[in-house]
Amino acid sequence: MTRRRADLTYAEVGATRSDALPAGYRHVRRRIRVGEGRELLTAVAAGMRAWGIHRKAGLRVRADSDAPQTGSDFSAGVPLLGWTVWVPCRVVWMRHDPTRYGYGFGTLRGHPESGEEAFEVSIDSAGRVWFDLRAFSRPATRVTRLAGPVAVLLQARITDRYVAAARALGQSDAARSCGRP
Repeated sequence: MTRRRADLTYAEVGATRSDALPAGYRHVRRRIRVGEGRELLTAVAAGMRAWGIHRKAGLRVRADSDAPQTGSDFSAGVPLLGWTVWVPCRVVWMRHDPTRYGYGFGTLRGHPESGEEAFEVSIDSAGRVWFDLRAFSRPATRVTRLAGPVAVLLQARITDRYVAAARALGQSDAARSCGRP
């Protein structure tokens, strides 16, 4: 399958690499301290490589690959009123260096929103580990536009679940490394 930029539903591909998000979209920025230490950074990054942020947030994942890779497609299954709504996305950038791991993914046709979201875990010079979520989006369908504030609340709820998932990845992996179940 040829993966083309044209398959994405927005023009600002890769904009979540920095905090300067494009105009004309709703912006979400969340930064939380997950804990401390290089082991924690490694544990959270490992969980992210296994789609753990999505899964621990209560979403299902169908993916082209076992781990996020630039150009790989995946769909996240969002539970909604007893149904699973599958939202198609593509990983559009990756970052992996000694102090940071993360990726950004953009929306494909069939997604109720149009835009991009990024997850990154990093460690600062003091050894503190941070999880950052950056996103920009706007409604892509008539239903999403009509849902208005309800769609915004649903997006905020999912963002809260992603943040909780990042904390859970750190806590569960940190507990395992200390010999606790």
